[in-house]
Amino acid sequence: MAITFNADEIFEMAEEIEHQGATFYRKAAEHAPDDATKKMFLTMAAMEDNHKIAFAAMRKDLSTSEKENNIFDPQGQAAMYLQAMADSHGTEGKKSPSEMLTGNESIEEVLEAAVRAEADSVAFYTGIKEMVPAKAGQDKIEVIIKEEIGHLADLKGKLVKLRN
Repeated sequence: MAITFNADEIFEMAEEIEHQGATFYRKAAEHAPDDATKKMFLTMAAMEDNHKIAFAAMRKDLSTSEKENNIFDPQGQAAMYLQAMADSHGTEGKKSPSEMLTGNESIEEVLEAAVRAEADSVAFYTGIKEMVPAKAGQDKIEVIIKEEIGHLADLKGKLVKLRN
């Protein structure tokens, strides 16, 4: 039996991933070498917070059919699987980005890690979209992908500016 998820479950994962992103940026801000860099990272954390709020609102607005379970799962294994995917952010076996920060990274290294995390998010959501049936809100997953692409472009722009 193929594993499928509904939009409600995907938005739940998205909220967790955005929470992890905000945690990463707040930790980076703690180790920032100056006030301007600290402010930049806190601004990025706020963007992640806003994404989480937006995804929570989208989740709240889902129709009943978009919230229905698509698989028989009396032991709640699908929920555990989803949590594991969100925790590993689609990068099975790796530490979360915030756990990798030591405080010794340069701004460029932190931005590179953030770019990789956002690119992983885009790939993760693009792949997971195929696991959501059209009647269960597959089109809403595209909203998440577009948000993450926008965030990725913003981070990449900051990185390019830093390098020039």
